[in-house]
Amino acid sequence: MIYLGIDTSNSPLAVALVKDEIVLIEETTNLKINHSLTAMPAVEEMMAKAKIAPADLTHIAVAEGPGSYTGVRIGMTIAKTLAWSLKIPLYMVSSLKVLAANGQGFNGLICPIMDARRGTAFVGAYDGASLAPIIPDQHSDLKEFLEQLKAQNKPVLFTGIDVSIHEQLIHDVMGDTAFFSAPQNRLPRAVNLIMLAKESEPVDVHQAIPEYRRITEAEANYIKAQEGQSHE
Repeated sequence: MIYLGIDTSNSPLAVALVKDEIVLIEETTNLKINHSLTAMPAVEEMMAKAKIAPADLTHIAVAEGPGSYTGVRIGMTIAKTLAWSLKIPLYMVSSLKVLAANGQGFNGLICPIMDARRGTAFVGAYDGASLAPIIPDQHSDLKEFLEQLKAQNKPVLFTGIDVSIHEQLIHDVMGDTAFFSAPQNRLPRAVNLIMLAKESEPVDVHQAIPEYRRITEAEANYIKAQEGQSHE
């Protein structure tokens, strides 16, 4: 079995190939380059290095979101196209759970963070041992979410490239129950994505949709406009 893993859900680009239980190649970049220009060439180059042809692939794993609308769509489009054309199973994994896997083994909770601007973030809380979800993935006011975490009365490991943006707020709310992953453990790893995919069930390619965890700005404006009209 040869798995291809793709995560383009945030600014980092993570891709990997795993054959049976052997990691053939894994590449992660954090250069904030447009994934629409780099993702597919990165996959092709990686497969060429590993001497793996598209026909050799048996499974595709992709990060389903949340994250950047554009980034999530790019990864999903590539993964769905490959799975459909090659007629192989497609697996989808939470982008936040992929990040949480960096800290598996932590004695407490793991909280992956993706900044979503204006004091909000994509967040979730996972058990450090099993990676079982403790607080579901969501788009939330970060301070309010941190208060929820504090109420768990457990140490929390924060991870993700956007942790540094909110480090002071995390300290202010969580105090000495907050721990931070090392910089090298804050990037998504496509190998973790693949390993998590192996524990899940495949999805129907035609029914596979991203998990954005929030509505688009256009949808929000439309809802506001409709609410305004209803009060006239």
